[in-house]
Amino acid sequence: MTRTDNPTAAILIIGDEILSGRTRDANMYHLAGELTRVGIDLKEARVVPDDREMIVATVRELSSKYTHVFTSGGIGPTHDDITADCIAEAFGLHIDIRDDARALLTAHYEGRGVEFNEARMRMARIPDGATLIENPVSIAPGFSVENVHVMAGVPNIFEAMVAGLLPRLTGGKPLLSQSYHIDRPESAVAEPLGALASKYPDLSMGSYPFTRNGAFGTNIVIRGQDGAEIEAALLELAALFPSDA
Repeated sequence: MTRTDNPTAAILIIGDEILSGRTRDANMYHLAGELTRVGIDLKEARVVPDDREMIVATVRELSSKYTHVFTSGGIGPTHDDITADCIAEAFGLHIDIRDDARALLTAHYEGRGVEFNEARMRMARIPDGATLIENPVSIAPGFSVENVHVMAGVPNIFEAMVAGLLPRLTGGKPLLSQSYHIDRPESAVAEPLGALASKYPDLSMGSYPFTRNGAFGTNIVIRGQDGAEIEAALLELAALFPSDA
């Protein structure tokens, strides 16, 4: 298992539509890649329904365990978009329409000739003391409260918010990886790979079996923060299975 001193993170995905199978989540996949790039280790992912008690309890738990918590979903204009209220409750904060968020939305809708109605006004409700997260796609902002970062569930909006947020966060050393292809079944690879992993305890070595043209093979992925150490382990792996290099 790779050992790092990097900041840690969890993602909380909120929405009945994810759990019912009506919507496929793409945000965890995107966030994991972006956090790996900046040296923040994603340690846990949770999916919860649009249930106030569950959201509040989960936010409190994850916030106490990890350096950062990223939430996805539930900050839109409809009655079941309850994430902002739940975050406020989790931290004991007052929540109401905030002038800066309202100004952003007012300018956006007026510029499009669209009514800024009561439902859309809900998206300007921000907990006291929160820092806004820019939304260049549909303007309605996300926000950060303490170590919890609240963002939209729509993938292109979520991705834009992540891009704006990450430069504000302190990362660590990026996680590097190398892969190696072996035309042998996983069972033939397991014992020597286990011995190699024991020799390099600061690296993570995963084996991923596949079948191609009726033959079994294994892809080995070596991950860690030290490129030289990864290269050394990869060379030893190639020496164990020279015919597959």
